[in-house]
Amino acid sequence: MDDLPSLDKRIVKVTSLDDLEEEKEYWISKTPVERIEAVEINRRMIYGEDRVTSRLQRFFETSELA
Repeated sequence: MDDLPSLDKRIVKVTSLDDLEEEKEYWISKTPVERIEAVEINRRMIYGEDRVTSRLQRFFETSELA
């Protein structure tokens, strides 16, 4: 999953926001792994590739008690 898929802008489907049944059936037909991969692709498209590793920061430190 290193390369992002290209977006085909020639394919457009217009539906109502109230019609969730078709979308729900589509995602139910996918395996859990395919769903997680879709979320990861969307996250990379929104935040970019460089943010994948740079997002996690260390905010706790351990110290020895005297």
